[in-house]
Amino acid sequence: MTGSIVCAREDAVATVTLSNPGKRNAINFAMWQKLTQVVSDLSDDEQVRCVVLRGDGADAFAAGGDLEEFVSRRDTLERAMAYHAQAGAALRAVFDCRHPTIALVQGACIGGGLEIAAQCDLRICNESSRFGVPINKLGFSMYPGEMEGLLRLVGTATILEILLEGRILCAAEALAKGLVTRVVADREVIAEAYASARRICEGAPLVARWHKQWVRRLQQGLALSEQELRASFAFLDSEDYREGLSAFLEKRKPQFRGR
Repeated sequence: MTGSIVCAREDAVATVTLSNPGKRNAINFAMWQKLTQVVSDLSDDEQVRCVVLRGDGADAFAAGGDLEEFVSRRDTLERAMAYHAQAGAALRAVFDCRHPTIALVQGACIGGGLEIAAQCDLRICNESSRFGVPINKLGFSMYPGEMEGLLRLVGTATILEILLEGRILCAAEALAKGLVTRVVADREVIAEAYASARRICEGAPLVARWHKQWVRRLQQGLALSEQELRASFAFLDSEDYREGLSAFLEKRKPQFRGR
């Protein structure tokens, strides 16, 4: 079986590559399994400060699920449930990653690829990128557990437009609809994504995690309790807070240690 998830590290930045040569990085069941494991392991790694997810090569981030596998992996209700439970676990692993995540998108970002990108904190794409979920032409619907991330990202009107029309969007339209964070020239997208990762790494890692935590808590639409408001000042006891203030007053670059 072709297809793999490749993880590489450079300093505090981890790169997770979706690789399925010849199939525009279409994601098969084994890749969903491996993605869950790799991202979960990175989330637990205190030396990591940012995770970049990308496709292998410049033609595609991922062109959806591997449809050839569906005749054996999704041919009964039980197997379909198991397949999508694994895909959902991978998407949750990306969403729940403690470290900031960036989707570096080149070329096609379709179906399952778009579902993965939607779980990331930032999505930086090139001008040649294309986005969509044309499964209405294949006769099956998006699994609700996989729809959740896209709905959270772009809202009801846009997710219905994407699913009902099955239209492929260009990068400019994806940006206008909130599917992506930033669009840059084709030749600049890799450099821009890793420049963003470096900017993240220069900040205090505990602060990045807290910001992710509180943004997601506020999205629940419920008032914060007194206990939660007090917990938002946990940074007062951190070494990084003292280091950040000292560095500012001493006019030097801070050296954060994640403590």
